[in-house]
Amino acid sequence: MVDQLDCALDLMRRMPPNDIEDNLANLIDLVPDLCEDLLSAVDQPLKIATDKEAHRDYLLCDYNRDGDSYRSPWTNKYDPPLGDGAVPSAKLRKLEVEANEVFDIYRDLYYEGGVSSVYTWDLDDDFAAVVLIKKTQDSTKKGQPMKGTWDSIHVVEVQNSGNSAHYKLTSTVMLGIETETKQAGRVALGGSLTRQTEQTSEVSEANPHISNIGRMIEEMENTLRQSLETIYFGKTKDIANDLRNAAGVSLQRQQQALARDIGSSLRSR
Repeated sequence: MVDQLDCALDLMRRMPPNDIEDNLANLIDLVPDLCEDLLSAVDQPLKIATDKEAHRDYLLCDYNRDGDSYRSPWTNKYDPPLGDGAVPSAKLRKLEVEANEVFDIYRDLYYEGGVSSVYTWDLDDDFAAVVLIKKTQDSTKKGQPMKGTWDSIHVVEVQNSGNSAHYKLTSTVMLGIETETKQAGRVALGGSLTRQTEQTSEVSEANPHISNIGRMIEEMENTLRQSLETIYFGKTKDIANDLRNAAGVSLQRQQQALARDIGSSLRSR
């Protein structure tokens, strides 16, 4: 079973990221016994649902799923209704409600739109949480429609120890950009990046768990964004320049000759 799961996960890493949902569904059809393991191990683009009672959107993932039902962070109820669905303890539920309000403000400040959700669950004497953020931008320019999607999944495990706590954060960002023009045709760029960090911080009224987790996620998202910009956009630009020069050969030769002249003049001084 372990070998099958490792092979399945290795296969998923090699498949096109834009088709991850279809590929995962096909893989589950091939090995249905690995369904739960694959759903919990493979990050998928987040989906949006609406809490009809609270009139607010929330995100669906494996962390708020129980069977075929999903728990809303706003009302703590499952849809479709589930009588014995897993819910956090009363103390942890209070923290979950506060975290949802805080990260809703964070999302609005950094993303200017989108949807965010926070879910928590008990772990013996400690707890864990997941912070989800999804932003979809569909801007249509004249003759150049473009669509982009950003999905952030931050899973944090918290171990309390007196007046401090140890936080283990695992963050995954999935990015997808798609455009289509008559000149270039359809161009799609997509992928994911996962990073992990650990930190021990003081826990007090001035520095509660939400503040400590929030700072870690803020720093991690900035790091991931810079990495994505370098890996996807910078590397893609380098490859395109290697395949075809933006400037003509004659202009490049002129620039190289000018560089040599400047270098010779500096060395002769």
